[in-house]
Amino acid sequence: MTRIALMNDYQSVAMGCADWSRLPQGCELEIFHDHMTGVEVLAERLADFDVVMAMRERTPFPRALLERLPRLKMVANTAMWNVSLDIDCCTELGILVCGTAGGSMPTFELTWGLIFAITRNIPLEHYETQGGAWQSSLGIELDGRTLGLLGLGTIGGRVAEVGRVFGMRVIAWSANLTAEQARACGAELAASKEAVLREADILSLHYRLGERSRGMIAEAELALMKPGAYLINTSRGPLVKEAALIDALQRRAIAGAALDVFDQEPLAPDHAYRKLDNVIVSPHMGYVTEETYGIFYGETLENILAYLKDEPLRVLNPDVLENRRR
Repeated sequence: MTRIALMNDYQSVAMGCADWSRLPQGCELEIFHDHMTGVEVLAERLADFDVVMAMRERTPFPRALLERLPRLKMVANTAMWNVSLDIDCCTELGILVCGTAGGSMPTFELTWGLIFAITRNIPLEHYETQGGAWQSSLGIELDGRTLGLLGLGTIGGRVAEVGRVFGMRVIAWSANLTAEQARACGAELAASKEAVLREADILSLHYRLGERSRGMIAEAELALMKPGAYLINTSRGPLVKEAALIDALQRRAIAGAALDVFDQEPLAPDHAYRKLDNVIVSPHMGYVTEETYGIFYGETLENILAYLKDEPLRVLNPDVLENRRR
C-alpha cells in the first residue's frame, strides 16, 4: 500500500483539480484541509505516508521534521523551488523531491489589484456603500507618480511594463540588476535601494527570499519612504520586518500597505494587520487560481504516477536517484 497525503487543501478543491482516479490500485489518498504546525504534530500526522504533496511553503519541511518521517519516500513539491523544504536533507535521507511548473501571471495580476485597491480605497468604499454611505474617501491617481520596484525578474518586469502604461515613472533596483535589463522593462536603474525608497510613491517588492534579502525592509528603510507612499508585498512576508512595518503604519509614517504574504501563514486571528485601517490584506492568493492549481495538482499527479513506475519526473534533487528510499 502506497499512502499519499495532500496537505493544506484550504479551499477543498484538490479532488476537482486533477483526475485522481488515475492512481492505480494499492494507493490510498488522504487530503488534509486544515493547517497544522509544529514538528511533533506533523511527524505524528505524516508518519504513515510514503508520498506527501507540499503546497508551496504552507507547511515547512525542515530537517527536524524530515528525520522523523522514516517511511517518507517522495515529496511532491508545487513549483520548482521551495525555501521551506530542506532539499539537501531530503537527498541525504534518500527522499525524492519532484516539482511542477507554475506561472508568474497570477501574482503579477494580483500585484496590480492590490495597488488599485489601496490607492483608491476600494475595500473601504465597497463596505461603506453596502452600508448606505456614498463616497467616503479620496484616492490618488497613478499617472505621474513614481513606481519603485525592488526586484525586476519575471514578475517585477511585468509590473514595470504596466506602470508605464499608466503613465508612471518606473525605477528599479536589485543587487545584480543592470541598466540594460531595467530599460528592457521600461524602467530606470536606481542608484541604490535607498534611492528607490526615497523616490517611490508605490513601492512593490519582487525579491526572492534568502539570507541576504530577509528583513531587507526594516526601520531604517521605512524611515526613508515618503509619508504618502504605499508598500506592496506579493513576494514573501519575511522580506519586511513585520514589527517595523506595523509601527510605521500605526504612526502613519507611510500612507498604507497592501500585503498578500506574511511571516506566519495563515495570519493569526488577532494579528495587528487585521485591525489597521491603512492596510489591505489578502490570504497569500497570488498563485491561487484555477489555472495554476490545474498545473500544480495535475503535474503532481503525473509526478506520483511516474514515481510509482520508477521513472521519476521533474526531479529537484537528482543526486538522490542512486540511493533513494524504496
